[in-house]
Amino acid sequence: MAQMPVATLRIWEQRYQAVRPGTAPSGHRLYSAADVQRVMLLRQLTDQGHAIGATAGLSTAQLQALAAQQLHAQQSSPAAGGSKGKPARPGAAALRVVVVGHALAARLQRPAVAQSLGQPLKLLAVFESLEEAAAHAPEVACDLLICHWPALPSEVLPIIKLAQQARSAARFAVVYRFAGAAAKRALAEAGAALLREPPEDEDLGQWLGALQASIEAKSAQLAPTLVPAIAANTLLADGVSPPPRRFDDAALTAIAGLSPTLACECPRHIAELLMQLSSFEAYSAACIKRSPADAELHAHLQRVAGASRAMFEAAMVTLAEHEGLNLS
Repeated sequence: MAQMPVATLRIWEQRYQAVRPGTAPSGHRLYSAADVQRVMLLRQLTDQGHAIGATAGLSTAQLQALAAQQLHAQQSSPAAGGSKGKPARPGAAALRVVVVGHALAARLQRPAVAQSLGQPLKLLAVFESLEEAAAHAPEVACDLLICHWPALPSEVLPIIKLAQQARSAARFAVVYRFAGAAAKRALAEAGAALLREPPEDEDLGQWLGALQASIEAKSAQLAPTLVPAIAANTLLADGVSPPPRRFDDAALTAIAGLSPTLACECPRHIAELLMQLSSFEAYSAACIKRSPADAELHAHLQRVAGASRAMFEAAMVTLAEHEGLNLS
């Protein structure tokens, strides 16, 4: 019903947990009407330029809202016979972009692109190659790293991920003219937004608008998870006990052994930090019992360790949701 390859659907299920169908005794997957609706929405949004890695974690209501926003943008475009451009959103921040490819950078600054997007881009930097982009430390983080290739190379993903990390980019996107199926599939599975270079600037602006909406939706989704982590600083107050551990050492060892999609191996590093913090928290508690004279100092150390552990546990949950890791 969603008109998509079974292999792609399996990747969406296993890597991104986009849907969780039931299983019949025979082993066949059982998709509910809600599952089918969700897959069709995800397929629609990926066809419009949204990366599955950014949309799979959204609720069905959020997916519907994003699809409606995209439809409104299309109906307001010149090709649809509507207004001459997308109205600017009051208070919306400009999309901060780093571009690899001078030709595309020049095109992105054309008035028709800004008119279709609804506002001018904030072009932070332009590089000739990904290696150059990865080698220069940024002054500020960017929302989007866009790479332009007339012909997309087959082994380009590792250097793109390095450049994305170096530029602190929330998303990365690729604009190409010609590309093989294997290269496109590898990039899409890694969360890249792909666009075959359109002839019209208005189409390019609409695609950028859809990417900006997905970035904002992802930020809004992550915000509630980050707030409890920041609130963990209140644990430093006297008389406040740290919360119990979310992950024991066995769970953290399993997490450290997961195959990550992040080049920096953050899941493993955070798991190791959590084990060290938990050990020091227990050590401080033991010191309280052995040395009554130092009870106040070691109680403070225990609270600091517990607060740090709680914040890193929240960070681990956020990272797992972003990367589609199963922590259960």
